Amino acid sequence: MNSEGDSPGLAPAGVDDDGRRSISPGRLKVAGIIAAAVAAVVVVGGIVSRRADDAAVVEWTRAQAIPSVSVIKPSTAGVGGAIVLPGRVEAFYRAPIYARVSGYLKTWYTDIGSRVKSGQVLAEIETPDLDQQLAQARAELATARANESLAEISAKRWQLMLKADSVSQQAADEKTGDLEAKRAVRGAAEANVQKLQAMEGFKRIVAPFDGVVTARTTDVGALINAGSGVGPQLFTVSDIHRLRVYVSVPQDESASIRPDMTARLSVPERPDRTFTATVTNIAGAVNVESGTVLVELMLGDTGGAVQPGDYAQVELDLPAEPNVVRIPATALVFKSKGLQVATVNANDRVSLRPIAVKRDLGSAVEVASGVGPDDRVIDNPPESLQDGEEVQLAGADGGQATGGGGEPAHEAH
Repeated sequence: MNSEGDSPGLAPAGVDDDGRRSISPGRLKVAGIIAAAVAAVVVVGGIVSRRADDAAVVEWTRAQAIPSVSVIKPSTAGVGGAIVLPGRVEAFYRAPIYARVSGYLKTWYTDIGSRVKSGQVLAEIETPDLDQQLAQARAELATARANESLAEISAKRWQLMLKADSVSQQAADEKTGDLEAKRAVRGAAEANVQKLQAMEGFKRIVAPFDGVVTARTTDVGALINAGSGVGPQLFTVSDIHRLRVYVSVPQDESASIRPDMTARLSVPERPDRTFTATVTNIAGAVNVESGTVLVELMLGDTGGAVQPGDYAQVELDLPAEPNVVRIPATALVFKSKGLQVATVNANDRVSLRPIAVKRDLGSAVEVASGVGPDDRVIDNPPESLQDGEEVQLAGADGGQATGGGGEPAHEAH
């Protein structure tokens, strides 16, 4: 007899014929399905995790392939500033003095460094030939005057005889003409004497103006040959109460130079002193050989601290130019298309720009066009950098952080 509620011919659920508990096939099937689902989830999770890691490695590799560059901002501070150029110092007036007569130097009275006044005798020349020429000219003048006097008497006498009809008009005119000829000869003789007397005055070598004797190239007994710039000068006198300073300004800077601008000047022998000079004249033409414009400055009396012939460094203050910027020389790119700089645009891509350099300062250059103060200029750009190439900024938070070994650093969970 079966108990009440049991199915006929079947053992109770979960109990076998021996009275032990058993699992039904349905439950085993469910358990198998659950286990398979868990295994699938584990496998899919592993695949997804591996793919995420692979994608991270690919992204890190791609980021490492993008060049990393450092950028700078062009500077406008100090642009314009001052320009330092070499200059030469010359005397306000400088006169090489030559002999106008030939002879022998009799004596000299002033040596180099002597301060002289205008008209002061520097030396005297012995001129025996000139002295004889003057004596001869004076004798010829005396003869000419005697002949003129005789011709005058004859002419007057013949005019009286003409009135008495004692001589012909032709004869009287001849005597009058002879008188005019004798007067002309006398005038020529007088002019010759005056010329030789003037030449005698050149026996005394005198200073043309107040100044300093800066050269003496003769000595007592030296043979002196007359000339004007052909032979060596006897003396050189320089007026140094003011000094002229000549500076060759580069063509691109010459437009900024104006008369009455002031400049600072220094000379090697006075390293502790600075002198002030003023621009007085500008050549107004570019030297075709050097590409510069000659500028003259005037330097006041320095008490001998600055001397004619000095080499000087001249510092000129130039007005600031708003369109000119300054960048380091390390930012320059030398390509076949000329001088360029590499900039980074808003999309972090390289833009190569041609530039016009206004002034080379050695470690830096001033750029007149091609780049502005708001541009991001690449400093020390790689040689392989190409226009349009993507870059990343060094130090910028644009990529993943890297661990010490150079691999991508993963966040710890």
